[in-house]
This record gives sequence, C-alpha cells and structure tokens, in this order.
Amino acid sequence: MKILAIGDLVGDIGYQKLRKILPELKKENQIDFTIVNGENVAGGMGITQKHLDGILTAGADVITMGNHTWGKKDIFNFIDCSQLIRPANYSKGVPGKGYGVYECKQKKILVINLIGRTDMNVLSENPFTVVDAILQTFHSKVDYTIVDFHAEATAEKIAMGYYLDGRAQIVFGTHTHVQTADESILPKGTAYITDIGMTGPKYSVIGMDIATSMKRFVTSLPERYKLAEGEAVLNGCLFEINDETNTMVQIQRINR
Repeated sequence: MKILAIGDLVGDIGYQKLRKILPELKKENQIDFTIVNGENVAGGMGITQKHLDGILTAGADVITMGNHTWGKKDIFNFIDCSQLIRPANYSKGVPGKGYGVYECKQKKILVINLIGRTDMNVLSENPFTVVDAILQTFHSKVDYTIVDFHAEATAEKIAMGYYLDGRAQIVFGTHTHVQTADESILPKGTAYITDIGMTGPKYSVIGMDIATSMKRFVTSLPERYKLAEGEAVLNGCLFEINDETNTMVQIQRINR
C-alpha cells in the first residue's frame, strides 16, 4: 500500500495547489490512501466547510488539524465529519475526535492526530500517554497505525518517533512548515520524518509575507499577520507498506 501525507495547507494558494496537483500526484505514484493537514487552509488559521469539501473532492481520505483547529468557528458545524480529526490530546470535553479508523485495500488504518506541548501555547494533555491509551484500545483491531504529530520542537517529535517505533507504521511531524531531511525507517520498523513541510506560498517565511516577517524581526514591533502571495509549493511524504507483512518498504519526500 502507498500512503501519501501532505504538509500543512497555507491559505488559498496552498488550497489551489493541492486541488491542482493531488489528483495527478496520486495517479502518478499509484497512491492508495491520502492524509492532508488542513489547519492553516482558511486564511492561515483554521478550516471552513468549503475547504473541507474541496480537499476531500481533490482526493484526500483524511484531514488532520493542529493548534489552529478552532481558527474558524464554522468548524463547529462539521467537526463530526468522519474524515476530519483534530488533536486527540486536546482537553477532555472539546468537540470532535482525535483519531479515526478507515478501510483501504481490505486493511484497517488507524489515523491519530496529536499536538505537542513544547512552545505551542495550547492547553493539552500529555501526547505520549494519550497515544498509549488509543493504541491499547485498538490493539489487534487495526492493520496499520499512522500518527500526525503537530508539534514545534524537533526533540519532542523525534522522541515520539522512537516512543512509537514498532507500535505504529508511520509517524510524521507537521506544524513548522519546513520539510526536514531526516526521513528514515527506525530500528523497530516505524517510518519517521520530523516534518513533512508546507503546501503554500513558495517565496515566504513559513507562508507569511516576507517583508512583513522581516519588519517584525528587525523592529521587534507587532505587525499584522499577512499571507504571502505568488508561486506555490507542495510538500509531503510518500510511504510504502508491504501488505503481506505489514512492514515498511520505503519513505520518500515529495516536493512539487
């Protein structure tokens, strides 16, 4: 099975890039299952019904979220969509779900969304203990487990990779919008990458207007948030699993 994970969609530029590229990317690489992080798609913060529908129509099977899950209040109208998951370790009682089980090629795939706690400024529970509880619940009930860890600190992401090594087929990071070059299959068989990157404005500061970003750093004064414009880039990662042994075959970064 071939699984594609697409990095954080940023604004309309990222949304349109995905809509244009994803169908041909799936066909070109014979993709079976696709996960897209959509937490920045609506003006850089959150997601709307229009974006949800457009991402799914383009070919995504699951949409994951992150620290901007609640950026657009429209989400409360569709938070229970079976193909949309938000971080599982958000505080108890918030709407939505943090994981889902999906079927593809007669395999059951558990997709879990988690959020980090280091420098994230989001109230959340411990992602390590929360993922333990989820895995215990679905032990022997699914064939593959995939984790999108939306976190700032590379150390926290790497620790999660090793923590889940041998217990999940795939662990990939999102949030920093910068694709890392550390893709690998860990000692116990889990495919891991610290961050799969961003789908959004190519010439930008993690999706933000360059001049605005420089002004913030140079003057140390607050500057209104502004998305960059222009050419778009699509970042992601392709994972291949041997369906007979349920083991990882390869991991490959995508940059289009």
